[in-house]
Amino acid sequence: MPRPTAAFFDLDKTIIAKSSALAFSREFQAGGLISRRAMLRSAYAQFVFFIGGADHDQMDKMREFMSQLVIGWDVATVREIVTDTLLNTVEPLVFDEAVNLIEQHRLDGHDIVIVSASGSEVVEPIGQMLGADRVIATRLEIVDGKYSGGIEYYAYAEEKARAIVELAADVGYDLAECYAYSDSITDVHMLEVVGHPYAVNPDKELRRVAVERGWPILTFTRPVALRQRLMPGRPTLAALAVTGAVALGGVLWAQHRRTRASA
Repeated sequence: MPRPTAAFFDLDKTIIAKSSALAFSREFQAGGLISRRAMLRSAYAQFVFFIGGADHDQMDKMREFMSQLVIGWDVATVREIVTDTLLNTVEPLVFDEAVNLIEQHRLDGHDIVIVSASGSEVVEPIGQMLGADRVIATRLEIVDGKYSGGIEYYAYAEEKARAIVELAADVGYDLAECYAYSDSITDVHMLEVVGHPYAVNPDKELRRVAVERGWPILTFTRPVALRQRLMPGRPTLAALAVTGAVALGGVLWAQHRRTRASA
């Protein structure tokens, strides 16, 4: 019997066009979880993350910033904000090419696994919307329903590769036939453990490694709203409001015509 095959996807800057952990800053601020100053700091961190390669020092600083930022946050509130944001706003932005690639892997019968250093509270619902079969993500420590500021499990760098190997052993994936996609040199270990590694919008160091080893390089350039990309037929709240107004107008106009006809 053939062994199952999986496609492992990094999330930030591979599927999502910005850092998933920071994409919800405005919503967290509106929900009273963070101050405006903290929101601006996170926006700056997002900017730095987007324009430069996320090396180990940058990722360590971001991890420290995020773990300190969430101390005392109510877990249920965070999950509620993330879910509401995914369903009712245009964030986060995903690369259309990445979603097409995921759909192609699914048609080929491959499992989809998201592997991300971002927190599971953000990665898991995004994974569900993308139809991922499994998610490997960072887990923040929770004490009495609130984040303590500690990190229970950090899915980063070599740990991503170790988690993939462990999952392959559990599920039975043939890693030589599996695929992996990432943008960052910090994920080179993750790419090395599969037979079909791809560099997606790679940073300078990963591009150098990909060229040296003959790994294919993909360029994703079309960011689209996740909700609109996955549910193009679903009416937005604005569309529902317009439809409701038109319908109400039709009813009032019909009532007006009947009144004039009976007069």
